[in-house]
Amino acid sequence: MFLENTEELAQNKLLLLYIIDKSNSSLTNNELTELVLKNNYMNYFLVQQYLSELIESGFIEYKKDKDKDKSVYIILEKGKATLSYFEGRIPTEIKKQILSIFPDNKEEMIKPTNIIGEYYKNANNEYTVNLKLIEKCETLFSLYLSVPTKEQAEHICQVWKNKTEYIYKNLLNMLADEDITLI
Repeated sequence: MFLENTEELAQNKLLLLYIIDKSNSSLTNNELTELVLKNNYMNYFLVQQYLSELIESGFIEYKKDKDKDKSVYIILEKGKATLSYFEGRIPTEIKKQILSIFPDNKEEMIKPTNIIGEYYKNANNEYTVNLKLIEKCETLFSLYLSVPTKEQAEHICQVWKNKTEYIYKNLLNMLADEDITLI
């Protein structure tokens, strides 16, 4: 167990609440931990311990986010109320630093990687599937496929979203391989 004074413990928990509250999108455990470690706010073990305690106390929730298809932290009403009451305990410089990480306008935030799998019905009563991989607003990969059924289109989009890295890497390797045998 880590020994800390109660003021520092409270300040660190408030800091985690503040980050979760001010982020424009829900943060995964990895994203939140990386942000805290990168800025040297506290060490890995303290981050995990405090997040656990905040969940147990009902200040935050760690739940599956359908948009990210991962578990993320959500600040609850109890957490918001506590934060509004004790926010003054977080040093102003740290608050400014955190606010600079999360712009006020959500559209200003650039997602590092965006995976898109979408489909639409075309003129031939088939479905056109568009698979894209976008990194920092630059399209790295885009592929259009024509498939006969909506179910196939949905399945291809889901596989793409679940296995993007694997598919992209292997397709790139196949295309770059000069020794590939064509059938």
